[in-house]
Amino acid sequence: MFSYILKRLALMLPTLLGVLLITFTIVQFVPGGPVEQYLAESRAGLGGVDGAGLSYRGHEGIDAQRLETIKALYGFDQPAHVRFWNMLTGFARFDLGDSFMHNKAVWELIKEKLPVSISLGLWTFFISYAIAIPLGVAKAVRAGTRFDLLSSLLVLAGYAVPGFVLGVALLVLLGGQLEWFPLRGLVSPGWSEMPLGQKILDYLWHITLPVASMVAGSFAVTTLLTKNAVLEEIRKQYVLTAHAKGLSQRQVLWKHVFRNALIPIVTGFPAAFIGAFFAGALLIETLFTLDGLGLLGYESIIRRDYPVVLGTLYLFTLIGLLTKLISDLCYVWVDPRVKFD
Repeated sequence: MFSYILKRLALMLPTLLGVLLITFTIVQFVPGGPVEQYLAESRAGLGGVDGAGLSYRGHEGIDAQRLETIKALYGFDQPAHVRFWNMLTGFARFDLGDSFMHNKAVWELIKEKLPVSISLGLWTFFISYAIAIPLGVAKAVRAGTRFDLLSSLLVLAGYAVPGFVLGVALLVLLGGQLEWFPLRGLVSPGWSEMPLGQKILDYLWHITLPVASMVAGSFAVTTLLTKNAVLEEIRKQYVLTAHAKGLSQRQVLWKHVFRNALIPIVTGFPAAFIGAFFAGALLIETLFTLDGLGLLGYESIIRRDYPVVLGTLYLFTLIGLLTKLISDLCYVWVDPRVKFD
């Protein structure tokens, strides 16, 4: 086990390096970088805007000395390989650099936006599993019945509809037309001055539509996985033996079948738990104007804020690799018969 963990940790380094290298190389060829954005904004401040918006003319009309000063400000006065090496040495110390757009450390930005992503992730994870596991067990026990068919249609319909499409529908219908829920934000203005009970209700009022949009498609896979795992266990010989000993259907289901069927589901908990925070929330956060990591990443790409783009990519990739390792180790924790030899 110890050698397996060391081997996996060693393999993470080239994987992480490859992800960063590919992303860093791509962003070097993307037009409209931080220097060009700065120059365009400077021209806009001086009236260099036409009827269609900002007039992008590259470095035209810019003094060479001023251009070099701007490049040095953003660190682009150095060759690409030097900047890449400096980035790696900073990441090795968990120094993610400073944002061009926000003029603050990337770590500080992540800590500021993390509560919103944690709110969405926790609610989505727990609600999805609270629905998926009981529903999957019920579908397995009633396999082939009308309940199984109708519930499968509903689950697959929810899985087929993208979360942002459902979010738009809920936003227009329940937020715009009926005005039952707010259209944006995680809390109302003046939330900090509200009584505790009103704070909780206001927070839940705001979080309902975003979470509903994310939950709709996230529990389908877990539901069907639970159903198939329970069905596979029900057909095994030990279930017939347990019934022959006089155990009731409930005892056999919850004490024997359910415990064995949960092995493939429990081992996926770490990845699902972490993934709920960082995956799939970009469009939802943008749609509902929630100031979280997804919206931060989107704005950073649009504004070419490379330290934020590469810093968050490094952090998320590292978390993803460690989570994958923990998921694999959970197999041994749940089922001691599994060996990594």
